Parts: sequence; structure tokens; C-alpha cells
Amino acid sequence: MKQNWTYKKLGEVCTIERGGSPRPINDYITDDPNGLNWIKIGDAIDGSKYITSTKGKIKPEGLKKTRLVHKGDFILSNSMSFGKPYILEIDGCIHDGWLVIHDNNGTFDKSFLYYLLGSPNMYREFQRLAVGGVVNNLNSEIVRNVVVPLPPLATQTRIVSELDLLQSIIDKQKAQLKEYDTLAQSIFYDMFGDPVENEKEWETKRLEDLCDVSSSKRVLVEDVVESGIPFLRGTELTALSKVVSSKDVNFTMFITPEHYERVKAITGVPKKGDILIPSINSEGITWVVDTDEPFYFKDGRVIWVHVNTNAFVSKYLSSVISKVLKANYSVLTSGATFLELKLFIIRDLIVPVPPLSLQQSFAAKIESIEKQKAAISKSIAETEKLFEYTMDKYFG
Repeated sequence: MKQNWTYKKLGEVCTIERGGSPRPINDYITDDPNGLNWIKIGDAIDGSKYITSTKGKIKPEGLKKTRLVHKGDFILSNSMSFGKPYILEIDGCIHDGWLVIHDNNGTFDKSFLYYLLGSPNMYREFQRLAVGGVVNNLNSEIVRNVVVPLPPLATQTRIVSELDLLQSIIDKQKAQLKEYDTLAQSIFYDMFGDPVENEKEWETKRLEDLCDVSSSKRVLVEDVVESGIPFLRGTELTALSKVVSSKDVNFTMFITPEHYERVKAITGVPKKGDILIPSINSEGITWVVDTDEPFYFKDGRVIWVHVNTNAFVSKYLSSVISKVLKANYSVLTSGATFLELKLFIIRDLIVPVPPLSLQQSFAAKIESIEKQKAAISKSIAETEKLFEYTMDKYFG
């Protein structure tokens, strides 16, 4: 208990109501821009405090079966990604995956309530109280009975200012990372043009004419263990593609060292500079192997490009493959349940082959950018640690 803070059930100071979804929902959705905003979980931007727009509208006849909300209202997800709070910057209506929280008497600074309900301690409490079998759910009664701190409004405002400042620093640092990504893209197009259009008329080749393209030996589910040699799937490759160094990723699946040596003897293993590509990959994700540490990967769901260093610099080839896949994914892929790349598709990719010296110049520029990104990423991690400490200080 903190001095001068009182504690009450949230339902004692707020009205909490669940949204509603007309059935069948598709009968009530419209493209009419004059329709009322239909606020879905998918309209929330991860990491944002606010919901500012929607992708869909609802017909007037559906309004009796849902719940109206207004700009400034506070909503909380109660099923998928449950327990995440948002503040509305639009009027609209919410489906039954949301709860709306009305502060009856101005008890809370709205941003204080946002940080409070979004705190790790509150999330753990929601997890403990949630009901449901396959999917955890909150309901209005559970949230009404959650005990929350009520410091004086002046204290709430001070806490919000402290957290807002830290969050603004993190946001600016993340924006810098995006700017560096944009710069890297601009450098590529300036030097090589669009690899699909090939307006600079570089010589082109089938990828397999210059590089081996293969996969791995099958690893069965029962062969996966809790520790050992990292075992990569598309999930891990997606994470690796978003960080500066593989050291920044925590792996969760492994095979034993003995199993690793057996599969290594059969297929070999990727070396530094090779490229791995997830087979389910509409975003054109690629990862250039940046480590000599042992790892293995899932057959069928990961494609392995053995980079021929006499023809390609890995950073260049990775960028080309990414752009070609993203531009042509629906044409290149097949599958009844989900679109998936096959080995022969990657082997048959037509890629421009500019002079190696130009590729090397590009790679040097990208390496410089990545050093800057690494410094910013380190700073983000430090600021996020301070943010977490501050959240725990007030809400832990």
C-alpha cells in the first residue's frame, strides 16, 4: 500500500459494459463511408495508446445489437489479446470482444488508467482471473471486481508525465529505426532500380544457375527438446529478420547436439552469409545467417539459399529475393489452406546480377546503417528497461 493511495474495486468507480455483435455480422457490415465506425480488435495498433480509425462500417439497423462508444471512451479487449487497453479518438460501436469503461466521477486521469490496466502486474491478474477453455476471456464482472489503486489526481498526473516522457523517447527511437530502414530501401533502388522491372537492364539469371537452393533433413516433433541446438521455423526467421543481430533473439525450440551432428552429416548446415527464407512469406522475409554458432531448421517451411560469393554479395541477394517475393507472392505460391513457397519456385526466381563491386558498395552502406541501428536498438532496450522499472514501481 502506498501512502495517500486508496484502493477500490474498479466497478465501484467505473461503469463497465460489454460490446455486442449483430448476427450474422456480415449482414450488417457496409462500405458506405457514412456508416458508423465498427471498431474491431484488428483496428488497434499494437503499442499505441489510441484507436484512431477503423477498416469497416456498420449499417444503422445493426446498432440495436451492438454498443455505442464515443471519442474519449476507454475500451479493453476481453478475448483475443485480452486485457489490452485503448483510448478512442473516434465515435463508433464495439463488438463483444471489447469492454467499455466509463469513469463515473472523474476518478482517473485517463492516461493513468491506461497505464494501470496495461501494466504487467494487471495483465498477470487478468490471466489469473480469466475464464474459458481454449481461449482465455475476461468478462465485465471480472473486471468490475479487480482492485485498483486510486492515488490523488495530482499524483496520477505526475506518474503519467513520467511514463509519457519515457514512452515518447522509445517512440522516437523506434521512428529512427524506421527511418534507417527507409534509407536502406532508398539506397537499394538508387543503385539497382526495381529488381522486378529491371529498368537498369542488368544481366539476369535463374537463381539456381548460380546458387544451390535446398532444404533440411526432417526433424520430427518428438525430436524437439527443451535445450540444446536452436531449431528454427518461420516464426524464428521472422524474428531474426527484424533484429540487427541473431544474439537479440531468444530461441524456444531445440534439438540435441547428437541429433544436430547426424543431420549435419546428411545435409550440411548453413554457413555465415547464406540466406534462409520462410515458405509462408507474403512479406518477403529473408535472413542472412550472421553467426557461426550451430543451429538447424525445419524442412519444408524454410528454404536455404547457398550463396555463391563469386556472383553475389549476401546483403544484395537477400534484398533482391525479398523484393521479388513481396511483389509476386500470390503468383508464385500455391496451397489450398495457405499460400506457400516451394523449392522449385525459389530455384526458378529470375534475379538481376549487377557487378560484384557495386553489390559490395551496397553492402558496405548497409553495414554502416546496421551499426547505427544496433546503437539505437541498444538505447531502446535500456529505455524500455527503465520504463518497465517505473511501471513496476507504481503498479507492481
